[in-house]
Amino acid sequence: MNAGLATRIAAEYAAAEQSLTKGDASREFRQNAIRTLTERGLPTSRDENWKYVNLRPLDKVRFAPPVAGIAAAVVAKELPPQIAGYARYTFVDGVLAAELSSASAHTGVSVRSMAGDRVVPASFDDRATAGDLRFALLNDAFSTDGALIQVDAGTDCTACIELLFVATAAATAGASYPRVQLQVAAGSRVGLIERHVSATGEASFVNCAVHADIARDAIVQHYRVQQMSPRTVWFDTLAATLAHGARYQLHGVSLGAQSARSTIQVALAGERSEVSLSNVAVGGKNQVHDTFALVDHIAAHARTEQSFRGIASDRARVAFNGKIVVRKNANGTDSRQSLRGLLAGPDAEIDIRPQLEIYNDDVRCNHGATAGKLDDQMLFYLLSRGLDRETAQRLLKWAFLEDVVARIDVPELRRQIEQSLAGQLNETAALKELL
Repeated sequence: MNAGLATRIAAEYAAAEQSLTKGDASREFRQNAIRTLTERGLPTSRDENWKYVNLRPLDKVRFAPPVAGIAAAVVAKELPPQIAGYARYTFVDGVLAAELSSASAHTGVSVRSMAGDRVVPASFDDRATAGDLRFALLNDAFSTDGALIQVDAGTDCTACIELLFVATAAATAGASYPRVQLQVAAGSRVGLIERHVSATGEASFVNCAVHADIARDAIVQHYRVQQMSPRTVWFDTLAATLAHGARYQLHGVSLGAQSARSTIQVALAGERSEVSLSNVAVGGKNQVHDTFALVDHIAAHARTEQSFRGIASDRARVAFNGKIVVRKNANGTDSRQSLRGLLAGPDAEIDIRPQLEIYNDDVRCNHGATAGKLDDQMLFYLLSRGLDRETAQRLLKWAFLEDVVARIDVPELRRQIEQSLAGQLNETAALKELL
């Protein structure tokens, strides 16, 4: 990060500090984040894991939150349909909008606004100093609200919570800082849907942070859908820690934004913990979708599965960097990667990068990574069965993505995502019968 940007971020924080810390216990927490960020700086395109991201829009961003947003009635018209059985909590420009929420109590589950809360949020500071989670420090410093989710031991709530984050403000007026803190106690089962949308066509700047602690033998199904407006710049940081026997299933779908970067870091700290990361990204025009996913095998007999499917058309760039680290004491590690990218235009770019960093001999790790155009043999097969070329290409693209999308276990959410994918691929009419 250049010195000018660091100075401007620090100055904006100093000017907004009184309003940011009014009524809560976060002053020292925020100051530590700004101090660390100033010392370490934000990533640049010269950093290996950030070379595909467009960071130039940061020069025009106002980092402090916006002073005021648009009317709730206007926002309500742009919200996606609510998923049946899930309690919806809606946040506008990072702040809870009770009038747009339709929450219903689930036994054993507590969802609280973090605005003015006396409990200081979980910090990204320790991990952020390592490099790739530094954008979370911006969220630590500037976020004014968020969802604090606490799940009691033994709770069974597989259809549980929907968090809807809506951006309205232009980047020149202020940034949006969605924040989620998830604490899941031992032996629980919880389903969480997290969606990010725009209510206007403004060129917004959104910086999201999610911190998850999953206790012994708990199971979490986490669905994350990014459908921001085409002019939005969207940065996202997720850090999760899994205890003994915990299972975390993370499904990510990235469709919107002009430039989107998602940074995921999962620590398998307990024996026999498991993480499954399934990601889909579709980019068109000049979009950039970039994901860096690091899974750190700290304890023995843990398991990782990474699956990625990405399509880039027009002049879009879609990138996925999946890294798995196996520590010295992580005996019996089992990890698998299936990373595939599809080029759907002569000027498009797909970047797939699997990484394995292993310090133990007792492991079973394998990966498969491919990037290219549609399979000529499959295309010929469909043409030989009487399909025209355009229809055959549509079906192949759909099959390519559906391999991962089909893993979404919430039928209504899966249907909405499939419809959005069809629209992104400009195939809504052609694929109508499949939906």
